[in-house]
Amino acid sequence: MKAAPFVALKDVAKRWNGQLGVEHIDLEIEEGSFVALLGPSGCGKSTTLRLLAGLEAADEGRILIDGRDVTTAPASERNLSMVFQSYALFPHLSVAENVVFGLKVRRVPKAERAEKLARALSITGLEGYEARKPGELSGGQRQRVALARAIVAGKRLCLMDEPLSNLDAKLRNSVRKDIKRLQRDLGITVVYVTHDQTEAMSMADKVVLMKDGHIQQAGPPEELYNKPVNTFVAEFVGAPPMALIASATLDGFAPGQTLGLRAENVQIVPRGQGRLACTVSESEFLGAETLIGLSHPEATGLTVLRPGLALMPAGEEVSIAFDDRDLHVFDEAGQRVETY
Repeated sequence: MKAAPFVALKDVAKRWNGQLGVEHIDLEIEEGSFVALLGPSGCGKSTTLRLLAGLEAADEGRILIDGRDVTTAPASERNLSMVFQSYALFPHLSVAENVVFGLKVRRVPKAERAEKLARALSITGLEGYEARKPGELSGGQRQRVALARAIVAGKRLCLMDEPLSNLDAKLRNSVRKDIKRLQRDLGITVVYVTHDQTEAMSMADKVVLMKDGHIQQAGPPEELYNKPVNTFVAEFVGAPPMALIASATLDGFAPGQTLGLRAENVQIVPRGQGRLACTVSESEFLGAETLIGLSHPEATGLTVLRPGLALMPAGEEVSIAFDDRDLHVFDEAGQRVETY
């Protein structure tokens, strides 16, 4: 018998003045998992997180945490912690005071506070920074303070709202690894909002991709990449995104269908030898690989991935070859068609 999910949103909806926020959200989250809510601005991912946190009230549906219906419960009674984009640190308090602030408010004994503080600082690599104020820390260190505060709270569920968006690329990569390591070592359940697919794909056990207030697809990262349920998922997930080709350009496909093709499954061949004639539009050398962009009047996002340095001049006419087994087929409505 399947165990009940640790977190469940059942047909949840939220609207403002009749305008869509999220609609018919059904989501199950297993305990100890890392779930990323992913999507473009305005898709409903932050609204979903705020509904789960109790910072917004659902208009319809039910929200359950650890088997308890918390749909109408205030945030303080949902037994969770949060890490925000803005860090939400008190500038006049030291690192140590910021980390244990919540424990002090709850009148946790001083010895217990000290023990939890030491452990959290050790886990987050902040030992030696106890007396510093937030203004004396880097962005990455401030985010680690926010993580340490969530750790001492000792909650089994932690909600994170774009916690890395204020950091530069190098720091994002470092703190991303810290967060994943902490989640794994502590065994907590994390629900993480991001618009960055690299964060979602590299950190999450389950990615929930949203658009216009609806869940488009939810599953392991490799499932969204290898079996997108529609053209929105196909184009959103992957760097570079999946190319989309009108079926009329190739034999053997129904009119009106769209064919998807990943960059790693395309080969450039001399003009006239492949299945589709294209023109090189640009080349992008990334170090370990080169991305070659191609143009065709009935295709968008055509890209070829080649190892190492493999630049090609813009304007060169080529053909591309690929195997039918690597094609993803979508119907006129953009929904996936299973071909095997």
